[in-house]
Amino acid sequence: MGDPAGPSEGPLASDGKTRRRNTRRESRESMAEQYDLVVLGAGPGGYVAAIRAAQLGMKVAVVEKEKVGGVCLHKGCIPTKSLLRSAEVYHEMKHGEDYGITAEGVRVDFSRVQKRKEKVVEQLHRGVRHLLKKNGVTVVEGTGRILGPSIFSPQAGTVSVEKKEGGEAEMLVPRYLLIATGSRPRSLPGLEVDGRYVMNSDHALQMEELPRSIIIVGGGVIGIEWASMLNDFGVDVTVVEFADRILPFEDPDVSREMTRLLKKRKVKILTKARVLPESVRIEGNGVTLKAEKGNETVELEAERVLVSVGRQANVEGIGLENTSVKVENGFIRVNEMMQTAESHIYAIGDVVGGYQLAHVASHEGLVAVEHMAGRNPSPLNPLLIPRCTYSRPEIGSIGLTEEEAKRQGYSVKIGKFPFRATGKSLVFGETDGFIKIIADKKTEDLLGVHIIGPHATDLISEAGLAKLLDATPWEISHTIHPHPTLSEVFGEAALAVEGEAIHAG
Repeated sequence: MGDPAGPSEGPLASDGKTRRRNTRRESRESMAEQYDLVVLGAGPGGYVAAIRAAQLGMKVAVVEKEKVGGVCLHKGCIPTKSLLRSAEVYHEMKHGEDYGITAEGVRVDFSRVQKRKEKVVEQLHRGVRHLLKKNGVTVVEGTGRILGPSIFSPQAGTVSVEKKEGGEAEMLVPRYLLIATGSRPRSLPGLEVDGRYVMNSDHALQMEELPRSIIIVGGGVIGIEWASMLNDFGVDVTVVEFADRILPFEDPDVSREMTRLLKKRKVKILTKARVLPESVRIEGNGVTLKAEKGNETVELEAERVLVSVGRQANVEGIGLENTSVKVENGFIRVNEMMQTAESHIYAIGDVVGGYQLAHVASHEGLVAVEHMAGRNPSPLNPLLIPRCTYSRPEIGSIGLTEEEAKRQGYSVKIGKFPFRATGKSLVFGETDGFIKIIADKKTEDLLGVHIIGPHATDLISEAGLAKLLDATPWEISHTIHPHPTLSEVFGEAALAVEGEAIHAG
């Protein structure tokens, strides 16, 4: 016979521990606050969903481990656009003589650029906190974790919140649970990000001074925004992209134009190039690395490296293993109403993949809570999602690219019109770029709109409305666009679909 189990060993003792642990948990749950909805994450998806749920009469709590507003407000959309605006102003001031304005001693004080960024972020942060309070949403600060079923909560979804200051976790028992935990920068396997010499976008936002040179690994939206911004600040920029073109998900005409314009600004662009992570070396006050391009190996060096190869969902450490929620390819699987495999648990935003955009997360949040409330919302249509790149010039797009349309079997007709042919563009001194409208030759349906040029990220909303209302190019061309405005390119491009543009050269 073997040795008998001691008082802390063996299956019976183990079961006893489990029973005691469950009893303590159930005791806490019996005193826990009950909610109609608990939201994990207070980014643009989570806080918008929480406010809408409160408007619909739900009792709502949102759990946030950092600051309400999420990555978009504190580490993404807002701070990067603030830096981009400062870069834009610096560029314009350097070229003031083109407008008859002479200014001497124009320089960048990057510490003040950063202070302005923080001021903008903090003002918006206060605004989000005010909106949550105004709508009666309870904000619970700490790290939330989903627990499995218990006698007080027969379905997975009770949330245990570990507070930053420690102590006993707070228990929240919701009727519905919404996962909106967002994402974080992805890195290349084997490439160590140290936050100083090799950075991701989070680190870059905290730079105290500008480097003289930088290598940006990744020519997608985030990489190109940083390339444009740092180039305007006077940094020597090299972009390394694995695909055969930068901005590979944009229409090829747009990618080509952006490539041309960045190269004109002395930005070096390497496409079809694969960075070799093992080659990265920190030497002196800089970094060297190698990239494979075809049959040759290219050696690059710069003061800093920025890794911009996408984002990965925050699905770890939130208790998904205690649920039936499915994770596929790193993202939570949901249906068109944003429900997971557990019908009372929903997920939105970056954690579900697709377009990882703030406005997509917000709209998905509205769909989710309205479905909870029995409002029968329409599912999000990916072809109605505008996509924006805040470089110089800007890019705004919606719907299918020409390649995608043809691949899907459409017979297309195209209307293009350059910004340089509009009066307002000449007045602005921003004449690069164009608008491209793609229509179905058989039905006249609007398939896609792609803009590269001044204020493209604002102009694309007209295309969004046109897509929503199922407008045709003929209807867009008969919309009266005021003169002189940049919006005139819409009317002209719509006429160009039939070869009838008035101001075409």
